[in-house]
Amino acid sequence: MLNRRLIRIKAFKTLYAHVFSGEESVDAAVKNLMKACEMTPELYYFLLNITGSVTRVARERIEAGLRKFHPTEEEASPSYRFVDNRFTALLQKDPEFGRFCQNHALSWADHDVYVKKLTASILSSDYYREYITSSEDSFEADCLLWRRIFEEEFEDDPMLESIIEERSALWPDDICYVLNVIIRAIGEQVAAFRRTGLESLEQVLGKRAFIHPDDKAFARELLEESVAGHEEYSQLIHSKVENWDSQRLVSTDVELMVMGIAEAVHFPSIPVKATINEYVEISKFYSTANSHVFVNGILDKIIKEKIASGEIVKIKEEMMQF
Repeated sequence: MLNRRLIRIKAFKTLYAHVFSGEESVDAAVKNLMKACEMTPELYYFLLNITGSVTRVARERIEAGLRKFHPTEEEASPSYRFVDNRFTALLQKDPEFGRFCQNHALSWADHDVYVKKLTASILSSDYYREYITSSEDSFEADCLLWRRIFEEEFEDDPMLESIIEERSALWPDDICYVLNVIIRAIGEQVAAFRRTGLESLEQVLGKRAFIHPDDKAFARELLEESVAGHEEYSQLIHSKVENWDSQRLVSTDVELMVMGIAEAVHFPSIPVKATINEYVEISKFYSTANSHVFVNGILDKIIKEKIASGEIVKIKEEMMQF
């Protein structure tokens, strides 16, 4: 689930907390990093689990309409297509999904106001109207509706952001990425259905924190090497700052560059250009407006020197090109 950039961001934040808390051991820092990584799948399943809550509210609205003395034509003859959505039904009946959500308390029960707001927004949308009036009634159409909901309803929603932050301080950085993973996974499920004709959630469920087996080792080693070389690398960074009071260096810039140097030195299979680009991009979101220029310049200078001295050796010669 986690791509390498998100792993780097989580490692950077853990390193920053470790350096400035001055209390936790390296083992404790690594444990915190692993916890931060494992929290991302929890957000994924938390967001998916809203499907059941929205369906419940939609069904309650239908039942309330039927109880009216003078229902509208639509209330008197409601469409059950959404509340009987096959994607939702499969998800809510899946035992592993249910156990995961229960074991990690991934319930929307305490957020009924938001669920009702979301349901109202969905039911009033043009794409919902197209869905319930379409002649195509299939698992594919049901999946595509939920993909559209995740595309349209969740981005830049202050109420959702507040819920996410309240649930976990580790989640706000992940929300956009996780939404994209959900959207992509539903798209992959639709493609699988077109190939096989089987209604399943194989592409949607079973997500884990680390995509590749070596990603967990990458996260751990990146943090450990950044901590081990912190004093050496931070002194080197300060020595490269010309005509500038080193005490005025932005602390986030320093930690990002420490991690960038550690990665360049200890991961021979990662091109130096890729390493520099990654930490420059991260600095745009987690430091000052001009940090990306500063981080790029200092990292470039230090890494070139270490390549020249032989301290940095890449597996392929072309990886050493800037």
